[in-house]
Amino acid sequence: METKIMLCAGVFFGGWLWFYLFMRQFLFNLMTAYPMIRKMQEIDPNLIAVGAKRYTNTSIIVCTVFSAIVLFVIFRFCPHYLIISFFVGAVLCMLMLWGKLSPQNKAMFENFCAGYCRFVGDDELRTLMFNKEIKKINRRLREMGYDRSFVPEFKQDA
Repeated sequence: METKIMLCAGVFFGGWLWFYLFMRQFLFNLMTAYPMIRKMQEIDPNLIAVGAKRYTNTSIIVCTVFSAIVLFVIFRFCPHYLIISFFVGAVLCMLMLWGKLSPQNKAMFENFCAGYCRFVGDDELRTLMFNKEIKKINRRLREMGYDRSFVPEFKQDA
């Protein structure tokens, strides 16, 4: 009985970790990266390179493949109580992260800036995105004559 409880706890943590590693990245791509890339390309098609979308597509494919492998292993080799434990851990992680997965969250916007700065053509804007200097990003976009609407307003920056 104790072994089953320990195994259940391990699988619970595995479900939490699966969601945190793979599904968080998947949701980041869908809820933050794609919308930000689209907004930047609407402002100017040359503001961010086409490779940014390919990079995100590759990330989506990798997350999907690894998630499918993990889910196959869980459904194929685990009894029902372990499957339930796995998904309880995943749901708990989802509840912890759900409100933080949009570009309106400063950490997610900064993650986007750090990850996608390499696709920005302007050297100064690329450096500012890499350093996550939001006020200076707005200033540089203004200097370049671009709409700054894709950069969210954060209370700490006001």
